[in-house]
Amino acid sequence: MKKDKLHIHWYPGHIAKAERKLKEQLSLVDAVIEVIDARLPLSSSYENITGLLGEKPRLILLNKADLTDGKELDKFVKIIHDKTGYPVLKSDARNSKDINSIVKKAVELSEPRIQAIMKKGLLRRPARVMVVGMPNVGKSSIINKLTKSSKTKTGAKAGVTRQQQWVRINPQLDLLDTPGIIPMKQEDQARARKLAFVNSVSENAYSNEVIAKELLSLLDGKYHDEIVQFYKTENLTVEDIAKSRNWIVSGGNPDIERTSAYILKDFREGRMGKFILDEEQWTD
Repeated sequence: MKKDKLHIHWYPGHIAKAERKLKEQLSLVDAVIEVIDARLPLSSSYENITGLLGEKPRLILLNKADLTDGKELDKFVKIIHDKTGYPVLKSDARNSKDINSIVKKAVELSEPRIQAIMKKGLLRRPARVMVVGMPNVGKSSIINKLTKSSKTKTGAKAGVTRQQQWVRINPQLDLLDTPGIIPMKQEDQARARKLAFVNSVSENAYSNEVIAKELLSLLDGKYHDEIVQFYKTENLTVEDIAKSRNWIVSGGNPDIERTSAYILKDFREGRMGKFILDEEQWTD
């Protein structure tokens, strides 16, 4: 039987190890910041996050909010808060105005455990908060913003951070950065493709051409006018976009490989517009 060319498959061994290590280190922290890609406010949340973190207090941070429509994202803030009961904040690595609110909420969530420690006769210490999330949602970028430095490694590819590392934010807060966690199996292929759109899975797990076509199809249905205006063509196919930009290879054929890569880059860097790819409904 021919394998479905749309199937995205991965088995990143270092992530399995990271998940085990994360569980081991949960006892060291008072609370957790879960970082989510705001373009996928539901799909980029680790699907077994409650099973992984248990009842540990959590702040949910919708990162890369600058790449989305703010009013549309506000709807997801309410959806996520109503479903989880946890506080939800919007953020992006380029804007420092939200630093105080993030730090304040992280310290606030940590306070009950710190108080419990002090009741045992120990001195007050800084809040200890773990930062978790799928690969490439911007965990390290958020930490660098909070520290106003570049102490943690960042990159445009999934899986840049491979080891846990503690970072002092201020005398009140220490953060533990962790490698991205992703399920070992991805049976929901619609979700897997969305994660590929935002580069949260390894580029080795998919074909740029196939994913670019899937992305165009999704955007055509939800943001048709914006995409047509950006690419200056009514026919939103990889072939027609290549022709409109005169990206032609020998024989007069459209350069599919080059165009596919640029379509994904255009979306990921926010050139096309400010989009959210999830629908406003929660699915378990």
